[in-house]
Amino acid sequence: MPALAAPDRRSPTGGLFATVRHNVLLALLPFIVIGAVYLFASHQRLAENPQDKLLPSLGQMADAVDRLALKPDPQTGDYTLFVDTWASLKRIGLGVGIAALAGLLTGLNMGLLPRVRALFSPFVTFVSMVPPLAILPILFISLGVDELSKVALIFLGVFPVIARDLMITAGQIPREQIVKAITLGASQTAVIYRIVLPQILPRLIDNVRLSLGGAWLFLIAAEAIASTEGLGYRIFLVRRYLAMDTILPYVFWIVALGFSMDWLLRTLVARRYGWYLAVK
Repeated sequence: MPALAAPDRRSPTGGLFATVRHNVLLALLPFIVIGAVYLFASHQRLAENPQDKLLPSLGQMADAVDRLALKPDPQTGDYTLFVDTWASLKRIGLGVGIAALAGLLTGLNMGLLPRVRALFSPFVTFVSMVPPLAILPILFISLGVDELSKVALIFLGVFPVIARDLMITAGQIPREQIVKAITLGASQTAVIYRIVLPQILPRLIDNVRLSLGGAWLFLIAAEAIASTEGLGYRIFLVRRYLAMDTILPYVFWIVALGFSMDWLLRTLVARRYGWYLAVK
């Protein structure tokens, strides 16, 4: 008589943790490989020429971070990294925030009101086809080289994308909801802002997440051309000295900031709009 197989006593929780660990290791693998390749290449170059600046060692980058983030500037007394970070976050926050608000109002009304769509849709489409970096000189000439031109560049790069996507999203709301609301006595304003608006807010957050990469690109380009502080300004300031020990930490810091923003927005959607994730 064949022996019976022993029952599987592994708990579902243990299997779940094993899957999570496996996924974490897979996610970390590309970073580990890239880091190992960089460290090997840096070691080889510095062994041949200790003065090489192209691939600085971890120690050299740590010294640069210590100088910029942990020690005050001898002339101003400011901590350079944090001054640059605050300047850039303020610009990108204003640009993306204004673009999100304007894109929400414009896209929502274009998606639901045919006359508003006929009035604004061609213009928004036209603006979306204009490369923002191509009009950067025009913005600097017309608005000056202060904060307004930088915020305007981010706005022009982000607003059309959000407005057009939300127009499509609002137009896909089931007509039965709108007809039922009007039948029950809801006004046009109530339909737009009390029925449709709450349903497209998580889509707005997703749009902001997807726009962050482009927003950082526009910000760094603007700061590189005309600025006295900011992450992009500092990168382009030290590039003339081939100071890769400063440039690489700044790039990693920008990536960390962008990742943190994306994570916060994803967490907001998951906690506040669980129904949206369920229907995606």
